[in-house]
Amino acid sequence: MASSLICSETQSRVSSVLHRDVKQFGKKYMFDCNEETCWNSDQGECQWVSLEFPESVKVSELKVQFQGGFSAKTCRLEGCPKEGDLTVISHFYPEDNNSLQISFSVTEAPAVDKVKIMFENSADFFGRIIVYSLDVLGEKAS
Repeated sequence: MASSLICSETQSRVSSVLHRDVKQFGKKYMFDCNEETCWNSDQGECQWVSLEFPESVKVSELKVQFQGGFSAKTCRLEGCPKEGDLTVISHFYPEDNNSLQISFSVTEAPAVDKVKIMFENSADFFGRIIVYSLDVLGEKAS
């Protein structure tokens, strides 16, 4: 059964933070289980979140909660082994609302150490993305 792959040893990076104000809008807020906090990107064409896991994993599902009006219309999940180049694993198309969206299933995912979620075509005119919650589910690769 799939479980969360994000742990205290998972390293995360983001494309940008609104006004570089990491105390108020930093990446850590996507993973803190608090409905009041969020990662807020700065404006730009394509925003992203990358995660590096402490060991190889197989991703089976993504859960994401955007702020309505600041979601991505098209998303791309990429992944790679520790020393490899990122390749596309899946595309998904979130709805522009405030709900936790769980339906992004990944079939036949390869074992990866890193994933990058590309948020393309923001619903916001300036390209900002706001994520209240992000989780990657799957299992450790054996």
